[in-house]
Amino acid sequence: MRRKRLGVPATIFVPDITSPAKAERIKGYGAQLMVAGSRYADALAASETHVAQTGAMAVHAYDQVETLLGQGSVGIELEQDAAGIDTVLVAVGGGGLIGGMAAWSAGRTRIVAVEPEQSPTLHAAFAAGAPIDAPAGGIAADSLAPRRVGQLMFPIARAHVEKVVLVTDDAIRQAQAALWSSLRLVAEPGGAAAFAALLSGRYRALPGERVAVLVCGANTTAVNFNS
Repeated sequence: MRRKRLGVPATIFVPDITSPAKAERIKGYGAQLMVAGSRYADALAASETHVAQTGAMAVHAYDQVETLLGQGSVGIELEQDAAGIDTVLVAVGGGGLIGGMAAWSAGRTRIVAVEPEQSPTLHAAFAAGAPIDAPAGGIAADSLAPRRVGQLMFPIARAHVEKVVLVTDDAIRQAQAALWSSLRLVAEPGGAAAFAALLSGRYRALPGERVAVLVCGANTTAVNFNS
């Protein structure tokens, strides 16, 4: 929004699986929307070509210091609003959000990653000891399915993310429906993934454990859910 107010043009690259709601929101902010390829990695490659050809300033969706710093502010806000949380469940795509939050908490709060079974980027990286290519499919592919997690976040995650929990697409759908029917929260699949881990039992809290679930991403519409 600040770039819009200042009159600085922005070109945003997304894959063709991006939800119509997300695309319309980007255009509504005044940015030029470019659709490139069928997955996030395709859109990233197109954006890098654009930067090379035009000299535009690159803003990476997750693998950039400024992105991690901005996402880390969520951790600050959580501590201010809900002191005494033991564990936070955070959905992972490229890892900018969980990397920033883990860097801020630095072990003071347990950080548990949640990924779709069909897009296990951080799970694969932990198994390999480094970011590697992973499958990029499933219902949350428009927000949680890059080719691999970021290089900058990986050492942070290895130091401060306790484990990765995988959830099914059905569990994510059920979490979306539950958020809408119970709380009237509209969450895209990627935004509901962390709650899916708790709702489905893939993450089981210990007695007395205070668990926070980060629900993020409203790039969808409530008409998709049962009322």
